[in-house]
Amino acid sequence: MDSDAIWHHIDTERAALADILETLPDDAWRVPSLCDAWTVRDVAAHLCFAQAGIRDILRPALRSGLRYNATIRTSAIDSPLTHPEIIATLRGFAGSRRTAVGVTEREALLDTLIHTQDICVPLDIDHRAPTDAAVAALERVIWWSRRMPLGPRLRHLHLVATDADWEWGSGRRVEGTVQWLLLAAAGRSVAHQHLRGDVRALA
Repeated sequence: MDSDAIWHHIDTERAALADILETLPDDAWRVPSLCDAWTVRDVAAHLCFAQAGIRDILRPALRSGLRYNATIRTSAIDSPLTHPEIIATLRGFAGSRRTAVGVTEREALLDTLIHTQDICVPLDIDHRAPTDAAVAALERVIWWSRRMPLGPRLRHLHLVATDADWEWGSGRRVEGTVQWLLLAAAGRSVAHQHLRGDVRALA
């Protein structure tokens, strides 16, 4: 997938998420998301750092002892943005190709797609990203898993999509829709119940 297509999907999915967030009552923003210890509001606030520069992350980085994951968590939880400001920020990204420092548009795509589901799944909102976008995000997660093994070990798995002409790897077979494969590869165990095969190998 080329850069133009990736940015089209990013813009479309951000706009869709903003529309979803706009419909939520206040108590829904406090619902635990699929991200450990993050609420729906925290995840949405995190997505507003999609264009963060060094100055934007310096303070939370120092407060978090320069630990990457802690910095991400602190920046989201401590964000002063109100619900309407979060929605406006997501919509305001439309048309911009700026990314956060140190990442590419492929990380922006996977971040948008995965975190949208982190919000939608616990709220029982059925939102499905375009299959080709989900495939591109899944392939990027796999790319990262081979360099920074922070999530499930995918090396010995054979992942097979049931809704697209896509498969990857060899070994223990796990199959399902691209969306659930993406969430499983990103470490969301809730996806396991939607997959078939040797799902225990994802643990």
